[in-house]
Amino acid sequence: MFKKSNEQTMKEAIDLLLETYRIKDKYNEVNIVQSWADIMGPMVANRTSEIFIRNKKLFVRLDSAALRHELTRAKEKIVEVVNDKAGTKVIEEVVFL
Repeated sequence: MFKKSNEQTMKEAIDLLLETYRIKDKYNEVNIVQSWADIMGPMVANRTSEIFIRNKKLFVRLDSAALRHELTRAKEKIVEVVNDKAGTKVIEEVVFL
């Protein structure tokens, strides 16, 4: 017979910590904001002046009206890509400012 091991991976330990302190959602939100350039690419990131998440809505302030118009047409795809990057449903909507 084998004894049950108390060993776990670093990822499992961190996930347990985030769940225990109920900060996993906030961690995911911060991760998305920090990863914005990787998710959307440098062209969009360079035109982004502010980004934050509140109540499952991703708010993005862009300094280009043309880019804002273009991205507004792709809101559903952006939600999908962002949530895929996070590995969970972090946002439900994108709002361009």
